[in-house]
Amino acid sequence: MTTELFNLTGKIALITGASRGIGEEIANLLAEQGAHVIVSSRKIDGCQIVADSITSAGGSAEAFACNVGDMDDISTIFEHIKSIHGKLDILVNNAAANPYFGHILDTDLGAFNKTVDVNIRGYFFMSIEGGKLMRDNDGGSIVNTASINALKPGPGQGIYSITKAAVVNMTQSFAKECAPHNIRVNALLPGLTKTKFAGALFSNEDIYKMALQQIPMHRHAEPREMAGTVLYLVSDAASYTTGECIVVDGGYTV
Repeated sequence: MTTELFNLTGKIALITGASRGIGEEIANLLAEQGAHVIVSSRKIDGCQIVADSITSAGGSAEAFACNVGDMDDISTIFEHIKSIHGKLDILVNNAAANPYFGHILDTDLGAFNKTVDVNIRGYFFMSIEGGKLMRDNDGGSIVNTASINALKPGPGQGIYSITKAAVVNMTQSFAKECAPHNIRVNALLPGLTKTKFAGALFSNEDIYKMALQQIPMHRHAEPREMAGTVLYLVSDAASYTTGECIVVDGGYTV
């Protein structure tokens, strides 16, 4: 017996940071379940590769460049969605910035601003614009990619960890206020995952070994292992789930 709980046919889904890593896997999985996926990141070339891969596999996708740290880009992508699709059912805020890896006392203003602009301001105004579309179309689902660093700051990742903690509170704030509009807002908190974005952690052998020692499953995650949680959160299987921040970390925070 099969279930229709995860069927996303007819849904319009926007995934940011979807040209690689966790975002790419989320885009692939949502498309496999029938959603039309808008693959977005800063550069169109990477987005187009992912969108083409989805369509060649029989799915429905399009590419659209958007730097969520740029307010004009946010306006442009939502104008496009309104004019072409007229609605948005699913928003996955996955794009992130982490330009600085080092002692928190050596954080410069440029790294601070870039991290905050993308990870906090970007998520906030993407959620506002996506939420308005959802409010006008009987609801929807927003998922924010946070991090276990929101719960336990990572070494050398001070400002990044701080912004991810803000994403957790942002998720809960939007969830409370948007629930009457049938908009569910949840967060994914990945643990150590093998992506280019996390390259600094994997290239530092001491930090990597230390992390593995604290993970009960004694391994890092692959990006695909994060996508299933997002599918649950945006599907009817999670119809009574909002304001939740789901940790997927191999037991690291236990």
